[in-house]
Amino acid sequence: MKSNRNPWLVLLVVCVGTFIILLNATIVNVAIPTMLSSLKASLDQVLWVVNAYLLTFAVLLLTGSRLGDIFGQRNVFIAGLAVFSAAAALSGLARSPNELIAAQVAMGIGAALLTPQPLVIISAVFPLERRGAAIGILSGVTGLAALAGPVLGGLIVTDLDWRWVFFLLVPIGAAGIVLAYLLVPDLRPGARHRLDLVGVVLASAGLFGIVFGLIEGQRYEWGAVAGSVITIPEIIGAGIVAMALFLLWEGRGAEPLIPLSIFRSRNFSVMVWLNGLLFFALFGLLFTTTIDLQSVLGMSAIQAGLTTIPLTVALILVAPLAGRLTDRFGGRYVLLAGFLLLGTGIAAVAITESASATSLTFAIPLALTGLGMGSVIAPVMTEAMNEVAPALAGAASGVLNTTRQLGSAVGLAVTGAVLQNRLSSALHDRAVAESAHQAFVNGYTAAMRSTLGVAVVAVAVGAVSCMLIARRVRVSATPDRRDVRVAVETSS
Repeated sequence: MKSNRNPWLVLLVVCVGTFIILLNATIVNVAIPTMLSSLKASLDQVLWVVNAYLLTFAVLLLTGSRLGDIFGQRNVFIAGLAVFSAAAALSGLARSPNELIAAQVAMGIGAALLTPQPLVIISAVFPLERRGAAIGILSGVTGLAALAGPVLGGLIVTDLDWRWVFFLLVPIGAAGIVLAYLLVPDLRPGARHRLDLVGVVLASAGLFGIVFGLIEGQRYEWGAVAGSVITIPEIIGAGIVAMALFLLWEGRGAEPLIPLSIFRSRNFSVMVWLNGLLFFALFGLLFTTTIDLQSVLGMSAIQAGLTTIPLTVALILVAPLAGRLTDRFGGRYVLLAGFLLLGTGIAAVAITESASATSLTFAIPLALTGLGMGSVIAPVMTEAMNEVAPALAGAASGVLNTTRQLGSAVGLAVTGAVLQNRLSSALHDRAVAESAHQAFVNGYTAAMRSTLGVAVVAVAVGAVSCMLIARRVRVSATPDRRDVRVAVETSS
C-alpha cells in the first residue's frame, strides 16, 4: 500500500527527533560547572553524567535499529522519543548525582532507539532521486543543533537554572511524539523478524568494552582501572574479542542483528569507512577548539558558541545542496571536494591559532570546515542508504550510526592522548622562561597546532579513499515508488 503522507512533512518530524538528540549532546556540556556546584558532585560523578549517556547510546544503537525492523520504524521512533523526553524530565528533577546519572542512562536508551530510524524512514518515503536532498536537510539539522546548544545552554545557565537545560527538551519531545503519530506512516517490512538475543549480548558487550575503554582511557592514563587487575587495554581487548565473536555468530545466524551481506557492496563499505574518518577528525577538532576558546582565550560559553557560527551556517547552507548534487551526479566527487575543503579548514584553524586569536580570526577557517562537513555528511549517508535493499535499511542505519560513535570515541581518545603529550612537552620547554598561565597559553597553542595535524591526516586518508567509490549506475525511480509495505493505520 502506498503512503499518502507528504514526505516533506515526514522529514520535518524526523528532523525534530534528530534535533533534540543533537541539542542534548551540545547543551549539557555548558551546564557542567553549575551542576558540579549545585549537586555537590565530584568531578568524576559529573563526568559520568556525560559518559553514562554516551556509553549507553553507543552500545545500544545496533539493537535500536533492529527493533525498528521488528516493530516498525515509526513506532520505535515514538518510543525512543517518549523514553528520552521522560528521562530528560527526570534529569531536571534529580536531587543527587546518582539520580542524574541514572536518568542519563535512560536518556541514552531513548536516543539509541530513536537515532537509527530517521534514515530508514527517509529512504522509504522519498524516491531515489530526491533522497539525497532530504538527507541533506537532515544533516543541516546537525549544524542547527550545534549552534543552538551552546547559546541556549549559556543563556539558561546565566539567567535560569541548570535544570532547565533538561526541561527545555521535554516540550520539544512531546511535540515530536504528536507529530510523528499524525504525520509519519507506519512503515513495516514485508517479512516478520525476530531479535537475535545472542547477537545483542555479544554486540553490546563488545561495544561497551571498546567505547568504555576509549572514553575512560585518558582518565586512567591507559593503565589500571580496578587495582592492578583490570586495565584499560584489557577492557578494550575484551571488547574487540567480543566483537569478533559477534561477527562470527552473525555469519551463521538465520536472523542476524547485522546481515553481513550489506558489506558485499563496495560503496557501502567505503561509506562506513568514510563516516568513521569524518567523525574521528570532527571530534578531534571540536575537542581541541572548545578547550582553546574557553580555557586558553578566555571566552564565555556563549562567546565560544557564537565563534562557531561560520561553521554552522556553512554546514546548514551546503548540506542540502550537497545532497541534491549527490542525487544528480553520485557522491564520488562531491565527497572528494568535501574532504578537501574539510582538510583545508582544519589546517587553516591550526595555522591561524595564536594566543591573541579572536572570534574573527577563526571565521574563514571555520567556514571552510563547515563547507567541508556539509559536503561530506549528507553524501555519505545518501550513498550508503542507496546501496542497500529496503529490507536491510535498518541494519545499514545502525551500522552507520554506530560507526559515527566509534569514530568520535577513537578521535577523542587519540586527540586527547596526542594533545596531552604535546602539551606536556611544550610546558616543559616553557616552564622556566614564563609564568604558569602564560606557559599554558603558549604551550597549548603549540600543542593544538600539532594535534590538529592528526585530524588533517585522517581527512587526507578520507579524500584518497573517495577514489574507491564506484560510479553510480543511473536507475529510474518514480515519485510514487515505495520499497516497503505501509501498514493500514486507524489513526489517519
